Amino acid sequence: MTGPVVVLGDSLLDVDVEGDASRLCPDAPVPVVDGRAEHHRPGGAGLAALLAARDGTEVVLITAIGDDPSGRLLESLLSTSVEVVRLPLRGTTVRKTRIRAKGQTLLRIDTGDGRPDGSAMARAVAALRSASAILVADYGGGVAEPYRSHLGADRGTPIVWDPHPRGSLPVPGCALVTPSEAEARLLCAEPYTTPDRAARRLVRDLGAEAVAVTLGERGAVLAFRGGRFVRMPPPEVAVGRDACGAGDRFAAAATVALAEGASTEDAVVTAVGEATRFVEEGGAAAIRLTAPEARTPTLAGGSAFEVTAAVRAAGGRLIATGGCFDLLHAGHVSLLRRARALGDALIVCLNSDDSIRRLKGPARPVVGERDRVEVLRALGCVDAVAVFDEDTPSGLIERLGPDVWVKGGDYTGRAMPEAEAVRRAGGEIVILPSVPGYSTTGLIAAVQAAS
Repeated sequence: MTGPVVVLGDSLLDVDVEGDASRLCPDAPVPVVDGRAEHHRPGGAGLAALLAARDGTEVVLITAIGDDPSGRLLESLLSTSVEVVRLPLRGTTVRKTRIRAKGQTLLRIDTGDGRPDGSAMARAVAALRSASAILVADYGGGVAEPYRSHLGADRGTPIVWDPHPRGSLPVPGCALVTPSEAEARLLCAEPYTTPDRAARRLVRDLGAEAVAVTLGERGAVLAFRGGRFVRMPPPEVAVGRDACGAGDRFAAAATVALAEGASTEDAVVTAVGEATRFVEEGGAAAIRLTAPEARTPTLAGGSAFEVTAAVRAAGGRLIATGGCFDLLHAGHVSLLRRARALGDALIVCLNSDDSIRRLKGPARPVVGERDRVEVLRALGCVDAVAVFDEDTPSGLIERLGPDVWVKGGDYTGRAMPEAEAVRRAGGEIVILPSVPGYSTTGLIAAVQAAS
């Protein structure tokens, strides 16, 4: 994978108002919900982009967001995980509010009338050209329409199209189209009979390389151009759970897998498994995000140990990574953004000046630790920075006990000195691929050559 995964489509702000309903309204036969909490998250293409980023890949989201309170909150929720190419929106950002009690949705209220201005933007076109894979999440809001001519199959980039009832038909040549069974019924030009026949028919009618009809707890059926057909049962059955967002999880997982070079069949197997786990864990309702400007003082400027305590108290997932971060560059920022997307807070374990001198020689670091700390703290995806003076962050890792330790590049557990400390602390190691073309050593050499 040499470029980011690009998600193109309509985003909205999803709101869950959670409470208890134990009585009826005295003037109408409807339940009274005593609201206890309100949770916000991206919806539509924004949710698909967030879920793709949580798979550890670099994600660019092309979407339209309004300059209104809902739009500003939506962009803020996305900013720590994905790069947003923001298209202008006429009207207000779409907001969908679910009123829920004891895990059940009682009512949904939709507001917002925004539409994109209808013209393609050069920055968005450039992002599509650089993509390793493209996911189109067309909810009928009009974002995808101006870019159809830039989605031709001859460009060699796999395109996954997640269709929706109000959206347009997929462009011909998509690597994979992922309708639900209900959406497949609407797409079929002839009377619907079975998902197997629908998938085969849609491959032909849509000019797609493959169509996967998702069947909820029954998995998916996959049909290829040429007639080959595969049934994909789920690894386990998830029943009685909130399936909201499962289709976005399926499409995002399949797109990331194709970007990493998987075959279509393997990508769909991965997507079925990830969507099943997503539903089993509570679906979209289980996602908990905090906008950077809305973070508590502890998360905004506290020490690494205060952040750790706050995350533990909230039952969240703590992510940590480490390094010198001398001459911070775009490759570093990409790694940190993708690392933050894996959990609820990111702590950077930073080599001290003395530690760097021992590792890299007396001429390093170029930037002192105080300035490096300030630059890292200024990033929206970093919740805290902890400086260590040893040659490895092993001691600090054991004290923090992160759930996930992130490393960039081609490391293996055996080649990573801190690997044993991560395991002793009960964490897992995630290797994220580095962005090619960026290195501090290369930057220093370029500056020296130019001087």
